[in-house]
Amino acid sequence: VQLVESGGGSVQAGGSLRLSCAASGYRFSRYSMAWFRQAPGKEREGVATIDSDSSTAYADSVKGRFTISQDNAKNTLYLQMNTLKPEDTAMYYCAISPVDMTALEALRGTLSNFSYWGQGTQVTVSS
Repeated sequence: VQLVESGGGSVQAGGSLRLSCAASGYRFSRYSMAWFRQAPGKEREGVATIDSDSSTAYADSVKGRFTISQDNAKNTLYLQMNTLKPEDTAMYYCAISPVDMTALEALRGTLSNFSYWGQGTQVTVSS
């Protein structure tokens, strides 16, 4: 399984970015995909998840500003980030889990549920 993120960069507060994650090599009938982020000195946290039924879940800190989506034809996961804040600055990772769970379970569950990770893409938001 290979996950390759792109789309990170530097933006001013209030701006927008769209992250992409190209996925290949997986053959799971049921799975969840997610975006996580990790700021320096902080633990990795779940940002948004999407399950096999296309249900989604979001961390409270990004709800209403971020949107997770997937294009099954392109095997690509997206994260549209609007109204960015300096506290959104972090390395963003996409991940896939073969565990059959809802998007909310995936968001609240342990990182160990996610077996495959991308290399990350940096997002920096300046004030």
